[in-house]
This record gives sequence, structure tokens and C-alpha cells, in this order.
Amino acid sequence: MRQLKKLAQQIQQFSKDENFLAFLESIEVVVSKVLSLLMVLVILFAVIDLTYFIVYELFSDSEGLFKATLFKIFGLFLNILIALEILENITAYLKKHVLQVELVIVTSLIAVARKIIILDIDKTSGLDIIGLGIAILSLSISYWIIRSANRNKSS
Repeated sequence: MRQLKKLAQQIQQFSKDENFLAFLESIEVVVSKVLSLLMVLVILFAVIDLTYFIVYELFSDSEGLFKATLFKIFGLFLNILIALEILENITAYLKKHVLQVELVIVTSLIAVARKIIILDIDKTSGLDIIGLGIAILSLSISYWIIRSANRNKSS
């Protein structure tokens, strides 16, 4: 009977808002750390893949160095930059426990820019290009607004 009362008290203590929120925060920290370790692995494998691809292209018998694959190389580079930005987002979250919207918007801008850089204009519809343009414009305006708000806060 005593153990039942003790268990009921522990459940009551745990169910208090501050204790429950502390528990949730500790789970968020663990998940963020796991995500950051996995992102480091992704970045390392992406760099290895890029290195292998460039070395293969250098020593292959293809006409014109990088002629047909230059956009693929740019895409691989930008993939790594996007992964680094995502890792920076996770790291910033671990430091401040706040998702930094400015970093997320910059990451999104890089991702859309990557899409535009590697875009095969012959295989892309006009509607897709308009959509990418609207995405860039929207993200740029969002970035400008967030940046202006952050500058006003620090002044």
C-alpha cells in the first residue's frame, strides 16, 4: 500500500508542468545530439562522394574536362553546403534551445538556389520556373524582414 502511495506521489510530481517540460527538453536535447551526429556522417559521406566523383571525372577518357558533369559537381558542392547549414541549425538549437528562423531561411535559399543552378532548362516547364522564382522572392523577402527585425532588436 505504501509503495502505491509513493508511486502516486511520484506520478503527481512528474505531472507538474515544470517537471514535465524539463523531461521534454531533455528528450529534445538527446534527439538534437543524435541528429547532429547523423548529419556529420552525412556530410563526411557527401565529401567522400564528391571527391570520388571529381577524381573519377579527372581520370576518365571523356571529352572536355567536366564538360557534361559540371552542373552535377556544383550540385554536390551545394548539397554539402546545405548539410552544413542544417548542422549549424541543429548546433544553434543545442546552444540556445531556440530555432533560429534566419538560419532556416538561409538554408532554404541555398536549397532553392541549388535547384536553380542544376536545373535542366530543356526538361523544366515554365510553371516550375515561375514557382522557383516565387520561392526565391518569398524567401528573400522573409530573410529581409527577419534580418531587419533582428537589427532593430540589437540596436
